[in-house]
Amino acid sequence: MAARIDLVTLVVAEYDPAIAFFTEVLGFELAEDSPSLTNDGRPKRWVVVRPPGGGTGLLLARADGDRQQAAVGDQVAGRVGFFLQVDDFDATYHRMVDAGVEFVRPPRTEPYGRVAVFRDLTGNLWDLLGPA
Repeated sequence: MAARIDLVTLVVAEYDPAIAFFTEVLGFELAEDSPSLTNDGRPKRWVVVRPPGGGTGLLLARADGDRQQAAVGDQVAGRVGFFLQVDDFDATYHRMVDAGVEFVRPPRTEPYGRVAVFRDLTGNLWDLLGPA
């Protein structure tokens, strides 16, 4: 039996700035942006972004209520919780720096390849990963 993780939810403050960050800064594709409803009937959007070429997507979910708002930018309690694997580490790193992405740890080489840690638009930590 084959299985894969299709989507991971990322709680964001607002849809449009999150869409802009992931599509314009990280180069993801906007796979879906459709009207939807919350479980109690309030309007929301179903927004999915994916890295170029597919793979696991992010469901950008606008925070609903105080508890979810408190999780924005702290989805995994301050740990690196997301990992963006790229083919050309140096070009991607420099493009992201030029776009104003905050890197909290500079590039380094590890046994598994090149890595640098950056913050997304809300403060979640990501590893940018590439070949050594």
